[in-house]
Amino acid sequence: MIKLDIHGQVPAIDTAVAKAKLDELKSSDMVGWLTLPTDYDQDEFARIKAAAQKINSDSKYLVCIGIGGSYLGHRAVIEALNKKSPTKILYAGNFLSPASFQQILDELGDADFSVNVISKSGTTTEPAVAFRIFKQKLIDKYGEKEAYQRIYATTDSSKGALHDEASANGYASFVVPDNIGGRYSVLTAVGLLPIAAAGVDIDQLMAGARAEQEADDESIYKYAALRAALFQKDYDLEVLASFEPRLFYFAEWWKQLYGESEGKNSQGIFPAATIYTTDLHSLGQYMQEGRRNIYETIINVTDESPLITVPALKENLDGLKYLENKSLAYINQNALRATVTAHSTSIPVVEITTEKIDEYHLGQLIYFFELSCAISAKLQGVDPFNQPGVEAYKNEMFRLLGKPN
Repeated sequence: MIKLDIHGQVPAIDTAVAKAKLDELKSSDMVGWLTLPTDYDQDEFARIKAAAQKINSDSKYLVCIGIGGSYLGHRAVIEALNKKSPTKILYAGNFLSPASFQQILDELGDADFSVNVISKSGTTTEPAVAFRIFKQKLIDKYGEKEAYQRIYATTDSSKGALHDEASANGYASFVVPDNIGGRYSVLTAVGLLPIAAAGVDIDQLMAGARAEQEADDESIYKYAALRAALFQKDYDLEVLASFEPRLFYFAEWWKQLYGESEGKNSQGIFPAATIYTTDLHSLGQYMQEGRRNIYETIINVTDESPLITVPALKENLDGLKYLENKSLAYINQNALRATVTAHSTSIPVVEITTEKIDEYHLGQLIYFFELSCAISAKLQGVDPFNQPGVEAYKNEMFRLLGKPN
């Protein structure tokens, strides 16, 4: 189970109020993720595994096309675990930069590849543009018939442009559930197909999420209640920190989850992220002595593997004799402890401890943050599942680009 500790001065919190919000959540039609770890579609799960095996057998690369929740969740898991796989995952559809497109095209070269396009509608600009480009590359390389056998569409079960195109062209198709929004969808086919293709054990990922679901973890309610209490005291910026660079994209997923769920109706804590010890030499100064509207949540991973130690040398020119034969895990953990002690004299620090970064424990963390986020949004009086503000830039972009109607 995930362990939560609070350091520094914080307001009183009421976990009972947070727990009561769970009943409100259950009345929403967008909470399929709440019980997903125990009632997911077993047949589609098997199809996902089979598709991943096919991709591994015929593709050096899988280009995953999606934006926001359609790509951040699975990239978080894939890059945290960095498993060996015959297939390397590349990401497109989350930018419009021509230089970034060219970088992917250059890496693909003439290698065998497949495409997983992930979009509920199929008309979101960034992934739709990317899909056109990489679909054409598939057709140019393989011809239409084989190209279409290398396209995997994750989309609506019954409607939408991508659903219709997939049906017409015979793409292998997987479902974006109607009752699960994008930022909560990492444990659906949205995330599981690329995760499986990357060599990750999706059974263990679901097992970890299931364990967290069934545990009814008190830390979930405590974290949500604390965030609400801090917001009431004008702490309106939260920094998620980790001493594990592998969790960089996990933090990117976390930022979207909380930012898009809470940031509306002039409410919401602004989510930011940092990697320590790297940023202790830059942002650490701000954390210690900057504005006091900020607090810090640190993910502590206690696993000490692999065992790498500081070599012993005859000379001591670098002054590191006191660290000789000490493990990097020991040094990293003491850097974390020192940071918690130092920062908590100035700001509240929340410490979330997990044993290791593997499929099981990532599954736990995913479910922990999804549920605590939804409850936290409810405590602030906003709908965790809509994102009306996102449409503003889209409408203006469509106007500038001359989109009809």
